[in-house]
Amino acid sequence: MSCKQKTLKSPISFSGRGLHTGLNVTMTVNPAPAGTGIIFRRTDLEGAPTVPALCDFVTDTSRGTTIEKGEAKVSTIEHIMGSLWSLGVDNAIIDIDAPETPIMDGSGREYAAAVLAAGLEEQDEDIKYYQVTEKISYSIPEKGVEISLFPDEEFGVTVHVDYGSKVLGNQYATFVPGDDFAEKIAPCRTFVFLHELEPLLNLNLIKGGDLDNAIVVVEKPVSESELQRLSKIFDKKDIEITGGYLNNLELRFTNEPARHKLLDILGDFALLGMRIKGQVMATRPGHFANTETIKLVKKNMRKEGVKPRHAYDVNATPVYDINQIRGMLPHRPPFLLVDKIIYLDQQSVAGIKNVTMNEPFFVGHFPEEPVMPGVLIVEAMAQCGGILALSSVEDPKQYSTYFMKIDGVKFKRKVVPGDTLQFELSLMEPIRRGVVLMEAKAFVGKQLAVEAVLMAQIAKNR
Repeated sequence: MSCKQKTLKSPISFSGRGLHTGLNVTMTVNPAPAGTGIIFRRTDLEGAPTVPALCDFVTDTSRGTTIEKGEAKVSTIEHIMGSLWSLGVDNAIIDIDAPETPIMDGSGREYAAAVLAAGLEEQDEDIKYYQVTEKISYSIPEKGVEISLFPDEEFGVTVHVDYGSKVLGNQYATFVPGDDFAEKIAPCRTFVFLHELEPLLNLNLIKGGDLDNAIVVVEKPVSESELQRLSKIFDKKDIEITGGYLNNLELRFTNEPARHKLLDILGDFALLGMRIKGQVMATRPGHFANTETIKLVKKNMRKEGVKPRHAYDVNATPVYDINQIRGMLPHRPPFLLVDKIIYLDQQSVAGIKNVTMNEPFFVGHFPEEPVMPGVLIVEAMAQCGGILALSSVEDPKQYSTYFMKIDGVKFKRKVVPGDTLQFELSLMEPIRRGVVLMEAKAFVGKQLAVEAVLMAQIAKNR
């Protein structure tokens, strides 16, 4: 598979009604330069304002996914986003003359067919990936909703839906590398339970909805008078209920509802703006949970994008060398784990530990696969933080620092012989009564290796 970004070879256009607004919509997906991402442009508004298709701009998920920036607002974007993203379109500018995309037949089938007909053009820039390195989860326990991402070299999704419905039952759907999105996922239509439909109809909230663009699931018997009323609402004669579905509907797949939920996930996860390397497991997903999960991923990305604030120059004179550190800390080899301090002020400190094969812990951890124990990396960060804490007292030799609490420890990568650890710690609040609360990070080069929040107590030696 090519690792280069792609856009459409030519524009593709769609016309139809918005599901909720009922407005007639014309939408054209245009090719765009590499690095553009996917952007919606409201051509019906003065100045044609734009909104990027990113989770940062999600403002509503009640009846679909809505993005908004300034005056530019577009709703029900999940089907077009899922189709573009899953078929390899990284960059596009979508012109739209209404606040909602056309619902078409309630699926992504027509969108996918148009993308395949137009074809893709490879661009010069590489695709950007987010590599999942640890489990990321979002859940709503009271609703049985849970979405988790797990580390993997490829992207895949497994969906499980169970609404306690006798008609739907338990359903599963998967999308794995090599699957044909246009054949397997795109044709799957949105679905709604009849008891959910009634309030929406009464509030006039699905003006563009009809029995041609949604699967209506019927759980309970419906009277003849009610069928006649529904017939008038949908302007269709001879409405019937067969097999638990309104109007003798034939499913395109036995698990079409679960596959549609998977289509929604693909569209909502595209709002990360980067392709994902990881496996997704979702139980009873919905637009709110989908987009909240992606916001968690984005938060993780920002954390993982953290780089050292202080450049380490091996030729520069350190703030404290090893002998000066020995004068401040009570630790001694083999438990003195800071070699030099390269930065120190009243709020923060940065230190260095050169990890060599001569470290005594490598004898047993592990003889054939030497890895620095995580607990010792935390201890080394704490020793570095101890220098920050002790620099606040007169005659630091008379004091020691002791752990009170360690929170939020995360290990991002192994530390092995030959690595140089750079510790950076900063006060999270002023030191009060000898209690020190510090944010601590350990880097190898520019890569975050360990992070934690440390609390310590400065105590005078006996």
